[in-house]
Amino acid sequence: MKVDEILKRLENVKTDEDEKRKIAEYIAQVMGFDDLQYKYNSIITKDKTIYNFHSYVNLLKSNEISPNDAYVYVDNDEYTSYDPVAYLYPFLRYGSQKSLVNAYLSKLGFSSLYTVPATGLRYIAIVVRIRDVGLMSVEVVDIGTAAINTNLPTITRGILITKYVDKHIDFKEVKDIILRLDFQKLFNGYYFGEAWRILYRYYEKHDTSLAKDVEAIKDAYNRIFQPYHIEFDLKTKQPISSNK
Repeated sequence: MKVDEILKRLENVKTDEDEKRKIAEYIAQVMGFDDLQYKYNSIITKDKTIYNFHSYVNLLKSNEISPNDAYVYVDNDEYTSYDPVAYLYPFLRYGSQKSLVNAYLSKLGFSSLYTVPATGLRYIAIVVRIRDVGLMSVEVVDIGTAAINTNLPTITRGILITKYVDKHIDFKEVKDIILRLDFQKLFNGYYFGEAWRILYRYYEKHDTSLAKDVEAIKDAYNRIFQPYHIEFDLKTKQPISSNK
């Protein structure tokens, strides 16, 4: 199956808010609070089994699981100090564009560094754990929705149009996709990095002159990603808020 055929399928994917909530709560309870054996990238399969990236790749090679078994791509990160933007808007944090692209290309069946055939993927989740203030946020996004709203199908077509899903992608090709994604003015006329800086100055530096820009960026963020967002107290392991 060619890239164009798979890209068309994503346009018909519907998201389920209740399912996103259940996924976020499951991730928090199973892999969020205590250990970091799933640090960085993991895959959750449809039977709710969690595999770190290395284990998932090995099981694929041995044919013990199928790419269609994958369901959620998880980026699990830990911070040493509080970053209000990463905590509140995980898909604007540094590195989130790479995770989105890797999850999307995995959904299309490609393989590269942190991209692995996982055609059953529907969601991507980002976990942001900040130990020094005892907080954690989990955000779950439908990959198809995020891809369409960030123009990833168009970007990908331009770079990988001749590729087939069983073909390895060079790291340079992945990097080109990430760069093209990153430098779109999706957030009230701002790039990803610019939007992050404005939000950081507002939340961390208390620059209230940016209030209108912040509201516009927040609106764009929620429209583009349509996330389910939940926050937890790491000590009590209880939710303290959900959806912004």
